Amino acid sequence: MSRVDDRRDGRGGPPTGGTRGGDPTAGLLQLLLASKLGKGGGGIVLVLAALLIFGFCSQTQDPTAQVPLDSSFNAPPGAQGVGTSLAQKCTEDAADGVFENTDCLLVKAFNETDEVWSGYFATTGQRFREPQLTFFDGQTRTGCGPADTSVGPFYCPADERIYFDLGFSRELQRLGVQGQYAMVYIMAHEYGHHLQNISGIERQVRKAQNANRRNANDYSVAMELQADCFAGVWGRLANDQGNVVITPEEFQQATNAAAAVGDDRIQKGAGMRVNPDTFTHGSAKQRTFWYTRGYDQGTPQACNTFKELGLPL
Repeated sequence: MSRVDDRRDGRGGPPTGGTRGGDPTAGLLQLLLASKLGKGGGGIVLVLAALLIFGFCSQTQDPTAQVPLDSSFNAPPGAQGVGTSLAQKCTEDAADGVFENTDCLLVKAFNETDEVWSGYFATTGQRFREPQLTFFDGQTRTGCGPADTSVGPFYCPADERIYFDLGFSRELQRLGVQGQYAMVYIMAHEYGHHLQNISGIERQVRKAQNANRRNANDYSVAMELQADCFAGVWGRLANDQGNVVITPEEFQQATNAAAAVGDDRIQKGAGMRVNPDTFTHGSAKQRTFWYTRGYDQGTPQACNTFKELGLPL
């Protein structure tokens, strides 16, 4: 089965529902999170909207002597799990070293994220399930229910798919976010939600939220910050392994995207009073801190957002 599903023909894709069989990978929580993080999670929401999940980091590490993103993303993204027409288009798109099509950029980023995380899990002897990537236009059906453009990119744990309506790139531009690496960061963040799902973190957080409704939003924030941290870890691992070579400019593109959609920025932009009690994804400052922390330390064990926020699980 193709792991990239292009539903942009207006059909909305096949109906999906239910979770995949089998228990979460045994021991994965402890491996990923160390200390007490393996007993935590965040975010009961099943459809995780990208408009609210990204963070901004002012504490950027200065990667030096590195080639631009175009140099590392100029190879054809490959036909791994991609429909023939999309694979052909993306191979041609990447021929000059610059992606003109956002879908081709995302396919490349998806493949690179796959390679890094599957390789990481293999070195630890843990089982790993790869997600699927779905492009849609306007609206679609998912294992988490119907979704439309207003949701933005999201990960659905029920069908283990990352969903992208490519119109979201225009929304980022409206918010003043420029650069291709912003979209690469979004992909890495959504993939972080997949790691939370297959490791059982998402399920444990939902249980904690149901038991402690007063702190439900706090758990959601911790889950989103952890996905940001995982995105940073991926960037460091990919950079060190030569999969993706990140320049300071590209790092800034990622943190700019994160900052633009922090809860406080969203509330201000909507003319609302900033109210931390209503945050579900974290402030711009929080999100940039955790993305940078993941990038700086390069290990999932650095991503214990629940412990840092004092959330018992």
